[in-house]
Amino acid sequence: MTIDAPSDAPIPSVLPKLDEIRQRLRSHTDRQDERRILEILAGATAAELDQLLLELDLPALLGDVDDRLVGPDNRTALLELLTAERLGDLGIPARAALASALQRGRTGRLDEQALRRIWIGTRGADVTRLKNALDGRGGYHDLHQLFYHDIDDDALREELLAHIAREAVAVSASVSTREVKILSDIDDTFYANWKDARYPKKTVYPGVLQFYAELDRGAGAAPGRPGDLTFVTARPGDRLGLVEDATLEALAARGQLAATVLAGSFTRLIGNRAIAEKKLENFVEYRRLYPEYDFVFVGDSGQGDIHFGQRMLELAPEAVKAVFIHDVAATPELARLDLAVGGVRLFDTYIGAALEALELGLLGPEGAARVAQAALAAFAAVPFPSHEGREPRRLEVLRDLARLNEVLPAPLRVETAL
Repeated sequence: MTIDAPSDAPIPSVLPKLDEIRQRLRSHTDRQDERRILEILAGATAAELDQLLLELDLPALLGDVDDRLVGPDNRTALLELLTAERLGDLGIPARAALASALQRGRTGRLDEQALRRIWIGTRGADVTRLKNALDGRGGYHDLHQLFYHDIDDDALREELLAHIAREAVAVSASVSTREVKILSDIDDTFYANWKDARYPKKTVYPGVLQFYAELDRGAGAAPGRPGDLTFVTARPGDRLGLVEDATLEALAARGQLAATVLAGSFTRLIGNRAIAEKKLENFVEYRRLYPEYDFVFVGDSGQGDIHFGQRMLELAPEAVKAVFIHDVAATPELARLDLAVGGVRLFDTYIGAALEALELGLLGPEGAARVAQAALAAFAAVPFPSHEGREPRRLEVLRDLARLNEVLPAPLRVETAL
């Protein structure tokens, strides 16, 4: 049974309850305050409780309600109330908000048991919705962080992953086409920032944003669920999530507003092979979190991504539907052909990438045409420092556009005066 999303309309009876809880959390929260907060939450209707959890500062609530050496154990009672007694009253957004709050700071035994109840108490397609809702909240407190860093109990992690795997079987059996998670590198894939000197530094590659969006949408007439983009980067992560949060902010500033990040490590920062193997570890973990999905990878030829893509294809050929590599290293044509035989497709522009994706059935003709239109508009605005720098790139764009137009139906062909 699917858990319904909450109504957008506020429930009038929630407001006084919300105001009182906030007031009691505003200063020192004593035993009387905690008891009253528990009474309000326990006495709320299902709809009221769901909305309260979406409106409250849950990390503050969980941080202020305490267990004491000589009773009462109010925090234990709060977690029992929300994740056992009343879990069935909570929609997926409220469950995601609660899970996110539980992973803030140190995740102790009580928190892990509460997380267990949330996950085990969620079934079928709602497990997929809960995972995506948690990833969709933004910041580094995402699904991967929760399972592989915040949960310390290995046995619990494996129990929850086994639950995810069981529920994914039912989800996969209920759909004719599996949705796709798009994994992407950042430097020299999303924007020019490492070895690629052909474009001005920090240039977002023309068409890349639309390419992500169209892969996310899919080739079918009905668009897939949006928000399935994850960046797999060599940039080393840190315990506080500062690198991941800064990366997300940089991506948002350049137009990519929704994404998650799987970071690298300092110990795997030297050497393309080491970088690729760390990315592969992240992929293996990520795939266990989303076994009901297929995957596409978009990378570049400058920093181990070809090896990573090959290893993905070796490891999960049934799930990895494509590996697209932005060629920033002038790979010879024969080498490109050899790589294509093995499933790794190199491209020079995102119009060329759209053509490859169209041929593989990952984009429809309309989607490929939209990528081309976006790429042309973005290319026209790139501040090349000279005509000599711009002209080779312009010719690449026109060449790939001509190739794409050859396979598009006449009404969709894209014209340009570039």
